[in-house]
Amino acid sequence: MTPALFDVIELLVDLPAYQLRSGTLGAIVHVHSDATYEVEFTNKEGETTALCPLTAEQFLVVWQAETRSWLPLAEHIAALVTHLPEEAGREVLDFARFLHERRQRQHTTSSTQSGT
Repeated sequence: MTPALFDVIELLVDLPAYQLRSGTLGAIVHVHSDATYEVEFTNKEGETTALCPLTAEQFLVVWQAETRSWLPLAEHIAALVTHLPEEAGREVLDFARFLHERRQRQHTTSSTQSGT
């Protein structure tokens, strides 16, 4: 997905020069012709705290202005995993499998205990 004007993004990196941490949300306010994006970060009062140019590798889109909707959790996770090294991506997959299997066991146990 190509980031677009007014999309809400989540930082993937710390930006110490702007006092911004990974996970901070901002909004794309300008799309430059060289594939950089001007992103505005605000405080709870709506005041601009930082305005900085970013590349698409430095953030994830979490809300799309075009559809006026938040990115579904599965898409958010998939987009984040694409930014990880292969080995880290495999760890995420292993953990997801573990959670799935644990949920299946819990469901089986509670079905057995309730007699259904």
